[in-house]
Amino acid sequence: MQAESSSPAPPVHGLHHFAWRCRDAEETRRFYEDLLGLPLVHVIRADHVPSTGEYCPYVHIFFRLGDGSHIAFFDLGDGTAAAPSPNTPAWVNHIALRVDSVEALRAARARLRAAGVEVLGPTDHHIIQSIYFFDPNGLRLELTVPTVPEAEMQRLATRAHADLAAWTAR
Repeated sequence: MQAESSSPAPPVHGLHHFAWRCRDAEETRRFYEDLLGLPLVHVIRADHVPSTGEYCPYVHIFFRLGDGSHIAFFDLGDGTAAAPSPNTPAWVNHIALRVDSVEALRAARARLRAAGVEVLGPTDHHIIQSIYFFDPNGLRLELTVPTVPEAEMQRLATRAHADLAAWTAR
């Protein structure tokens, strides 16, 4: 795939939402709103999929993150969660959510563990610290906090293409 060079790509300003299938909308609401503190801000109930027109009754629920983006879920009413990918290790596919500090990360870990959620970490990734856990639908989540100055991230950005080219050449 080659990018069109005749015109610039339109600007992408941020994430609006990430959507995933859930097996139970209320169970998912309790996890994201009551445990993680993300407010439920929008619910769509429909019988037909707007993009395809196919009949498939669903509820689509949205939880707002602090930056105004959302994590959203579809409950198709059949009690089924999205199946994990059979060709991908469980640690690969995940969504990472940023918190403000290492203290907030530790507090989140304690809160999750107190609620019976198995939590891995904190893990030091040299530029961030993270904890990992699964939501009730089997979606792997990461809470993360940057631990290096922005200048270090900018320095790493100057090497990104060369680092990827070295991987590709392998």
